[in-house]
Amino acid sequence: MEKTQRKKILSWAFYDWANSAYSTTVMAAFFPVFLKQYWSVGADPIVTTARLGVTISASSLAVALMSPTLGVIADMKGYKKLFCMLFTIMGVISCAWMGFIPSGDWVSALWAYALALFAFNASSVFYDSLLPYVAPPRYMDYASSLGYSLGYLGGGLLLLLNVLMALQPQSFGIPDATAATKLSFMMVSVWWLAFSLPLFKNIPEPQGGRSSHNVWKLTRSSLQTLKKTLKELLRERNLFLFMAAYWLYIDGVYTVMTMAVDYGISIGFESKDLIAALLITQFIGFPCAYLFGTMTGRWGTKKPILVCIIVYGITVIAATQMSAAWHFYLLAVVIGMVQGGVQSLSRSMFGRMIPKETSGEYFGLFNLVGRFASILGPLVVAGGALLTGSSRLGMVGLLVLFVIGGGLLAMVKEPERL
Repeated sequence: MEKTQRKKILSWAFYDWANSAYSTTVMAAFFPVFLKQYWSVGADPIVTTARLGVTISASSLAVALMSPTLGVIADMKGYKKLFCMLFTIMGVISCAWMGFIPSGDWVSALWAYALALFAFNASSVFYDSLLPYVAPPRYMDYASSLGYSLGYLGGGLLLLLNVLMALQPQSFGIPDATAATKLSFMMVSVWWLAFSLPLFKNIPEPQGGRSSHNVWKLTRSSLQTLKKTLKELLRERNLFLFMAAYWLYIDGVYTVMTMAVDYGISIGFESKDLIAALLITQFIGFPCAYLFGTMTGRWGTKKPILVCIIVYGITVIAATQMSAAWHFYLLAVVIGMVQGGVQSLSRSMFGRMIPKETSGEYFGLFNLVGRFASILGPLVVAGGALLTGSSRLGMVGLLVLFVIGGGLLAMVKEPERL
């Protein structure tokens, strides 16, 4: 690999390092705990679980509806990097806002979270769409896995620092754990912005059609193009099968990611045990995500993804039987081994299956599928918890998604590695 090529891949991959601060410190760790114990003090834990699930679903729906059209516009105007930058700034501001929300104001907290989650997912659409311009097909698995690997490491390091701040606030000159948590939200915003700079500086904006249409004409044109692409997708059986499979299995993956800590709290585990488990996942995920990218030369991309899906299915069953903290630690190790693999290899496999010049549009559809998956999964968990009074039973339905999704993926013909 040439030095210039390596620099582009590393600069692109560092965006995973940047935005993973949000997915670890905010989304997976501190926000669910702070929502229950500070912003929703005195509320029923089942009710806060439902509020969080609905908020995640609503934010995901907004991204799902907007990202395909924005993807087409990005292709037409050459705005892939620009849109990534704009949504990054939106996420940075939303995370900083969380640091100023007072106790009991769960409404503002959920609004800030919804906006940050929207920005995180929307910026990822355009970040992903740059992959075919950064790495040729033979390096896509490596580049995508490197990104997730750096994401686990970077997100894990900041999370570790933030956890230490919350546990020993006086050692950092902070009054108490509450102030440390609020400061952590603001640190995420700074981290996300600072480590996005290599991508914004070193990755050139791919040239689009440079359409001269105004916004309204461009939006109408993008909808027409999207309709045409959807028809083509339905005719492309192999790509359609992959998208259907991805929709199902990634539903389970995202639901486990976004609601694991909330689930653990609801069944009686202490927050310190859950945060420790998240740190285990991050630091196990760092080398494992990278290793998945190196093994595809021998095993291909599809087989490792299928292995990850099988492991997730077993994990969902095991999660319903957890009763001790070490059970959660063990599951954290297992999830850390496969989480980055299933995400990174799904991204690179899709990247090799689509036309490079319309990557923004196709990755908008890719995100559309993922976001609609994120709508269903949390609602299954939230609905199950409310109807049965047990957070454990809400997780069982995810098993069906892994089984059917894996079965469909097994039918997909893997694209060639050029």
